[in-house]
Amino acid sequence: MDNKSIYIILSQTGTMFSRALKFFTGAEYNHASISLTPTLDKMYSFGRLNPYNPFIGGFVQEGKDTGTFKRFNKTQAIVLEIKISDEQYEKIKFLIEYLSKNKIQFKYNYLGVLCACFKKNHEAEHRFYCSQFVRACLVYLGIENAENLPKIIKPIDFLQLQNKTILYKGFLRNYLTV
Repeated sequence: MDNKSIYIILSQTGTMFSRALKFFTGAEYNHASISLTPTLDKMYSFGRLNPYNPFIGGFVQEGKDTGTFKRFNKTQAIVLEIKISDEQYEKIKFLIEYLSKNKIQFKYNYLGVLCACFKKNHEAEHRFYCSQFVRACLVYLGIENAENLPKIIKPIDFLQLQNKTILYKGFLRNYLTV
C-alpha cells in the first residue's frame, strides 16, 4: 500500500520577506514546498515567480539548487517524508500537472499571508500562499491528520503530522538523497 512518498520541505531563505514573516510569526521556517521525488530537483509551491522580484508570485516549480534557493544558498531546511499509496501518488501527480498547465489562473495569496500574520484566515479561489497550498495538497490526498492542521497554517505546523519522518535538517544545498 505505502509504496511511494511525497516530501514536504520547510525552509527559511533569509530574504527580506521571509525575515519579515519570521518577525511576525516567530517561526523558524517560513516557506513550504512539496516534492514528488527524494532528490528535491522539482519542488512545487506558491512563491516568487522571479528570484529577484518578491512582488509577483504564483504557482512555482522550485529546485534545491535553482531559482530562489540558488540565489539564497544559505537556506535552512527541514525535509519531511510522508508515505502514500500508489493511488495517492497518481492523484498528486495529476494535481501538479494540472497546476503546471494552468498556472496562469493561479495567483499568490498576498492578502492571505498578510492576514495570517495577524492570526486571521483569508482564503480566495485560485489563490494560495505556500503553506496553504501544501495543506490543500495533503487534504486532497486524504493524508491522516491533515484536516486537523490549522486553517491559518505556518510551514512549521507540518511538523504536527503524525505519519511524517524527518529526513534532514540543515542547509538545503547540502541535502543528499537518503
